[in-house]
Amino acid sequence: MVHRRLSRVGFGAAALVALAVASPVGAQSFFTGKAPEVMIADPRTNETLKEVGFDQRLDAAVPIDLPFKDEAGNSVTLRQVAAGKPLILVPAYYRCPMLCTFILAGTANALRAVTLTPGEDFAVAIVSFDPAETPEIAAEAKKRFFGATPLGSSPAVRLLTGTNESIQPVMEAIGFRYLWDAPREQWAHAAGIVLVTPEGRAARYFYGVEYPPRDLRLGLVETGRGSIGSPVDHLLLYCFKYDPATGKYTAAVLNLLRLAAAGTIVVIGLYFLLHWRRGKLQTNLGKA
Repeated sequence: MVHRRLSRVGFGAAALVALAVASPVGAQSFFTGKAPEVMIADPRTNETLKEVGFDQRLDAAVPIDLPFKDEAGNSVTLRQVAAGKPLILVPAYYRCPMLCTFILAGTANALRAVTLTPGEDFAVAIVSFDPAETPEIAAEAKKRFFGATPLGSSPAVRLLTGTNESIQPVMEAIGFRYLWDAPREQWAHAAGIVLVTPEGRAARYFYGVEYPPRDLRLGLVETGRGSIGSPVDHLLLYCFKYDPATGKYTAAVLNLLRLAAAGTIVVIGLYFLLHWRRGKLQTNLGKA
């Protein structure tokens, strides 16, 4: 059953696309190299907004055994791409004239900045939701967005295409709702990425076209359920909690207070221990 509720961030992304669909101006005119921060939806696009969005379906089962083609034309499933690791799942299409350009660029920037290693710690699957796209189109997109970096040759970063029989169940599972705009011959859609557990469960959502490396790393560590990350990461996960309402990690105030209290007790204990040992040492010296 398709949920009708749009998250606040998902709504903003959907409004951005819906305005582009409804406007008489070409879609390219909305972008001059930087994604606009605020877009107001035309009231006439309300029906479109009901059909376009990105709903959080935390812990939903994602069908990771459906067949796709990667950019080299190889048959592959999401399970094979993940290879037992957390998976960054990016819904986008490669010939998108506007929004997907920022999604893919934002993904590439985040991957270059996150201090984890694709293939060792996680994998990436960019899934085109346009069934008309081909591996050749995906290969051009990979070269354009990832080719100048090690990500371009990494087998852990795959750009996938497929049929509707494979695409639609995956998009439905992660709550990604999109709409074909026939007059403009383009897809109306929202923007974001999903972290999927190695077992195929939707774990974390990050909306928009920019994904903070700290949040992405914490999300991957949490999605990996202890299989990746350093002790510092796990300490940070005690201090920061994922907020489904915003799709971000925010400070867990109560946990921070507990940690500060514990630290204070340790410092006080060390202070008294040090003074006790110093007093005992002076007593022994006095007796000598």
